[in-house]
Amino acid sequence: MARKRYKTNRKKRISKYTVFGVIVLCTVLCGTLLYKKAELNAQSREYSKQIAELKKEKAEADDRTKELKKFEKYVDSDEYTEEVARDKLGLIHKDEIIFEPK
Repeated sequence: MARKRYKTNRKKRISKYTVFGVIVLCTVLCGTLLYKKAELNAQSREYSKQIAELKKEKAEADDRTKELKKFEKYVDSDEYTEEVARDKLGLIHKDEIIFEPK
């Protein structure tokens, strides 16, 4: 019975090298996590800039599309046909009189 009592009262001690190793491991893990966080934040800022730039380009492209649609409607009109006939081909209406300066 004396042996049993001796074994139950005995405490297991953790080696100082084990404690040091755990502290070093935790420090390395924390350092790695902080480094990766900073890297991801920098990448996030870069992506935000790219998103803003792409939104600006999209708005410009949308404006250009609207202008082209307006021009397409104008090209389909009789006004445009008449303008091209006058300017490029030199045609006139039957009843028109042209005065040319000297």
